[in-house]
Amino acid sequence: MENRAALVAPHFDRELIARYDVNAPRYTSYPTALHFRDDFSETDLFDCIRASNDDPIPRDLSTYIHVPFCLSPCFYCGCARIITHDRRKADTYLTRLYREIEQVAARFDRDRRLAQLHFGGGTPNFLDISQMLELIESLGRHFSFSRDAGREFGIELDPRFCDGEYARQVAEAGINRVSIGVQDFDPAVQQAVNRIQSVEETADVMQGARKGGVRSINLDLIYGLPKQTPEGFERTLEQVIALKPDRIAAYGYAHLPERFKAQRQIDKYDLPGASTRLTLLQSCVSMLTAAGYVHIGVDHFALPGDDLAQALVNGTLQRNFQGYSTHAACDLIGFGMSAISRIGKGFSQNAKDLPGYYMALDNGRLPVARGRLLSEDDLLRADLIQQLMCGGVLDIPAFEARHPVEFARYFRQSLARLQPLVDDGLVTCSSQRIETTARGQLLLRNIAQCFDAYIEGSDNRYSRAV
Repeated sequence: MENRAALVAPHFDRELIARYDVNAPRYTSYPTALHFRDDFSETDLFDCIRASNDDPIPRDLSTYIHVPFCLSPCFYCGCARIITHDRRKADTYLTRLYREIEQVAARFDRDRRLAQLHFGGGTPNFLDISQMLELIESLGRHFSFSRDAGREFGIELDPRFCDGEYARQVAEAGINRVSIGVQDFDPAVQQAVNRIQSVEETADVMQGARKGGVRSINLDLIYGLPKQTPEGFERTLEQVIALKPDRIAAYGYAHLPERFKAQRQIDKYDLPGASTRLTLLQSCVSMLTAAGYVHIGVDHFALPGDDLAQALVNGTLQRNFQGYSTHAACDLIGFGMSAISRIGKGFSQNAKDLPGYYMALDNGRLPVARGRLLSEDDLLRADLIQQLMCGGVLDIPAFEARHPVEFARYFRQSLARLQPLVDDGLVTCSSQRIETTARGQLLLRNIAQCFDAYIEGSDNRYSRAV
């Protein structure tokens, strides 16, 4: 059945969005990484892999490869990255990364297809082209790459430190999706966040990727950055639309200098106020939808013919640590410093520091630092939240068929928390269906949060989870 909510364009209600402007998880996982535990071990990871292999119909595989190095700090960044100009660090890192890939891959049944691959960072193109091609080839030796035309192999590229030729070569090696950080083309904003990147540099990488056969290009934007103005951001949106990427992500900047050291370089008085932030978001929604982009959910937009928009309509959209993606029901294997895996009924995260990552592998261990085994309550709520975040619709009878619960009774407190959102017209709720309205399309996180057992007042609390 077609996902009707997927066809509903978002309605920008300024007053409602301002009222619901509270901290809410992005729900790239459930539970979120804040609830991972230090007592999750390598043995727990192996148990998750074994149970996953033993499924009657094993899931396809997805891998995320984290390359932590950057040549220059972007002041807004909250990613796990290491600033260095020493290119030799790449060889040192790859030595351990190959060791991790070999040890983990051996645990998975060889006939399980790798349908999705993503290189993130940091800056993946910190690796020179020969290193990157060797890494792709190594993954191909240890995993069975899907030959399906719908497979999604992606990479994040920084046009300041690579060119169109680099993009063309990685595309010819099998990469079919490229994501490029833009954030803002306004020179004053770029100066304020220490990321000077021209439209021409961005276009060169896009053109190279297209020449190599990439079928989908994403550009990332951020609203709420220092020195941003509505007029300047509209110019950026016009320039981005003219480049015609297949996908656009527009993230709201979160200023957390107490957590992210680089953000201390930003003068908080240069940040736009709440009203201006709303105007910037409104420009994103109005200009991108007017240009023909479909609102996928939260902060993602895509052209109607792109795989992401098709996945939304077909019900195969998923949300993972990279945001929205096209391959539902994959086990995710994270490789590299800080990388997170989601295999079977467990999450696992690698050491978030380079010494810890190296030390574990040098001592014959995997760099598992923390994780979480999921309770039955976690699993059913993860399913529910995934349905809401990936289309804005929950078919209650279908949900009850998948999980042995009486929905109204089990989620009575969550439904009580949802009621004010129903009253505000963000969502409709019946015994058969929960469905986001046009007014609620931009507030999916708030809707999903009503069913989060780790939020104060929920049906179940942290102490009840495994």
